[in-house]
Amino acid sequence: MNTLEKLGLALMHRTDPERAHALSIKALNAGLVPLPGLLTSPRLTTEIAGLKLPNPVGLAAGFDKNAEALGPLSRAGFGFVEVGAVTPRAQPGNPKPRLFRLMEDEAVINRFGFNNNGMEAAAERLSKRPATAVIGLNLGANKDSDNRADDFAKVLAHCGAHLDFATVNVSSPNTEKLRDLQGAEALAALLAGVMDANQGLAKPIPIFLKIAPDLTDAEIGEIGEVAIAAGLSAVIATNTTLSRDGLKSPQRGEMGGLSGTPLFEKSTRVLARLSKATEGKIPLIGVGGIASAEQAYAKIRAGASAVQLYSAMVYHGMSLVGDIAQGLDRLLEQDGYANVAEAVATERETWL
Repeated sequence: MNTLEKLGLALMHRTDPERAHALSIKALNAGLVPLPGLLTSPRLTTEIAGLKLPNPVGLAAGFDKNAEALGPLSRAGFGFVEVGAVTPRAQPGNPKPRLFRLMEDEAVINRFGFNNNGMEAAAERLSKRPATAVIGLNLGANKDSDNRADDFAKVLAHCGAHLDFATVNVSSPNTEKLRDLQGAEALAALLAGVMDANQGLAKPIPIFLKIAPDLTDAEIGEIGEVAIAAGLSAVIATNTTLSRDGLKSPQRGEMGGLSGTPLFEKSTRVLARLSKATEGKIPLIGVGGIASAEQAYAKIRAGASAVQLYSAMVYHGMSLVGDIAQGLDRLLEQDGYANVAEAVATERETWL
């Protein structure tokens, strides 16, 4: 992180978190953020669900909710970018304040509640996306929907032509009873509708599922079975947690999902358990608490074929993306791996 980035972050940290988030999107679009462009190497190049990635470091959903910064994000060093979550109709989300920095913990609590401009606006922006980037959309459901399961299929049908992949998000804790859709029976029915919508696209795309970290071993096993049976292309583990174990910040009691450094161990254990339960039959994407190349590497060795990050950029800036990608390259070389795939799940047992 250079001096200019440090100054920028210091200013952001003196600003209301949600306003700072909006300013970061504006700064990207205005060309005020230095971007490294494509970051790749023979070791970093990998493939997941048929998608060829220049590196395995992705942007997690939530940063660019409305697909407003696709151009700059495609030049920020990420191997793939996930935007959203997007719902069929625009909705304001939960009342403010709803985003909190936990500085002492390098963590974030949010209770946004799927605030977004809706699928019409998202599709318009996605239609102008950079052609060479790998871009996916996180699918959501409207809070007041009378058929939330159908909402996911609606967004996919409307936006799918402009996507490389889509993620079914039933793991956000900020929409009441959304996580109930992770139950085996409800999830199987929901995914059947999404997969039908996918087959209706002129060119079907890989469909991912994002799960919560607050699951029992039995629930992890059930979700793995449903994901494989449904023909999903990957599972993202994990979303934010409701746990507040070990936090120091005065804001630790705020309602919402916790992300950032405290989530790393919990999410990595869920990842490893899911990897064991699915026996390599479905690729996994590790997300939760990644703030260094070493942590990204740990996720890969616990069972992830690729990783995603977001909250760590609040504390370490956009340059963290390049630091992690380049650091991963060095770690793979150091351990004698010719590519990312060779390292996947090589240390899974230590997380079980």
